[in-house]
Amino acid sequence: MLTKEQLQQIKELRIACEEEGGFELKLNEDMLETRDENRKEDFFHYEDGRLVGFLGCYGFGNKIEMTGMVHPDYRRKGVFTKLFSEAVAEVKKQDDTTILLNAPTSSQSAKKFLKSTPCTFEMAEYQMKWESGELYDDPAVVIRPSTSQEDFEAEIQLEVACFGFSDQEARSFNKRMKELNSEDMFIIEAEGRTAGKIRVSETNGEAWIYGFAVYPELQGKGIGRKALSKMVKMETAKGLPVFLEVEARNAHALKLYESCGFKSYHSQDYYKYGE
Repeated sequence: MLTKEQLQQIKELRIACEEEGGFELKLNEDMLETRDENRKEDFFHYEDGRLVGFLGCYGFGNKIEMTGMVHPDYRRKGVFTKLFSEAVAEVKKQDDTTILLNAPTSSQSAKKFLKSTPCTFEMAEYQMKWESGELYDDPAVVIRPSTSQEDFEAEIQLEVACFGFSDQEARSFNKRMKELNSEDMFIIEAEGRTAGKIRVSETNGEAWIYGFAVYPELQGKGIGRKALSKMVKMETAKGLPVFLEVEARNAHALKLYESCGFKSYHSQDYYKYGE
């Protein structure tokens, strides 16, 4: 578990990097606040007692996403290369793990590092914010908290069917999410039967939607749009802006989100690391 001081240092470093670069870093702050004490997932570099370099690892099934940053005044001194080498060595202790390097699309310093690193472009991801739009309120679609073992099993099935997780990866990931209790987990019901799932994290005055999925055989019936509308209503009623992320190549999801009033405002690129 990271200390409050470490979290504050990371925040201050992030602000300095974003202000200089004109981009936004994806640091998964909700996950930083609920770290697993049994894993080394965060790497720090200090100069004269000041945090000037940080790299975080985030596990999603058999994939590890890495995001890092170095203060503008300390770049081109090998700081990030050192942090990256430490993180890769740690991740390699795990079996069959894919490393994805995450960087803002517009970050020039990231592009320079990636050119000298054995990696290949994997995908782009849009970060979207709800602006305005028609929100549906169909009583036939219900969002309720995930509470039972039956709900947990449904979540596993949905991770496998919609996100390509293996059964074991899905169980491990969802078990950890429930233990850390960093996000609220919901089951989507349509006409009385389980149809999908959705998670929401309320952090720093923002609501982020994750893990949104509807069983493939129930897609195309408007269930997803109605469920998403209800979630947006729930969060905006609390006075929170609502955000989500979507892969650029997922045209169906992108169209769904746009139809509900979400607009892209930033993008992240992912590169698959391989020596």
